[in-house]
Amino acid sequence: MERFNDMQQIKRHFFAMRNGIVADVLRKAGSPFRIIFGLTQPQITEVANATGKNAELARRLWDNKTTRCSMLLAPMIMPEDAIEKAEALQWCADAPVAEVTDVLCHRLLCRLPYASEMVELLAEGDVSARYTSLRLALNLVRRPDARLDGWERMARDEEVRGEAMTRMVAHQLADEIDFIKNPI
Repeated sequence: MERFNDMQQIKRHFFAMRNGIVADVLRKAGSPFRIIFGLTQPQITEVANATGKNAELARRLWDNKTTRCSMLLAPMIMPEDAIEKAEALQWCADAPVAEVTDVLCHRLLCRLPYASEMVELLAEGDVSARYTSLRLALNLVRRPDARLDGWERMARDEEVRGEAMTRMVAHQLADEIDFIKNPI
């Protein structure tokens, strides 16, 4: 019986679950990935649950920058205690599209002990870093240690900039903070 390594097993899962219609839509929408299996988020989560946490495999998947599903799966299987701040910041810089950034923030970065500090560090960067900062803050905003005043100011400043990439998430963050500060 043929035995497959972890990466081969994951790629076999991707291939078995592929969806040509979703892949075509992503390609037509300008997705930068060369290999698009067309898996949905629930399907990728299913692969993550079957795979389990594995830092080495997560790094190998993250380095597979030509494959959409690999970059989306990597943050889901990276153990929170296995990624240092410098590496996490590098992953933020490497995220090629908002979809990858969203999964990175929601499934990994918001669980890190230095997540709030990352919001501040990323807020000073280019538009992609600022998007990551806002998206991560949106994931952290309900925590007791959330820096609401600073994050609200950051969101309002970003709204004024009018960047297409950040405008909506800045508005969402500002609205959420306003709701937390002034509940109905």
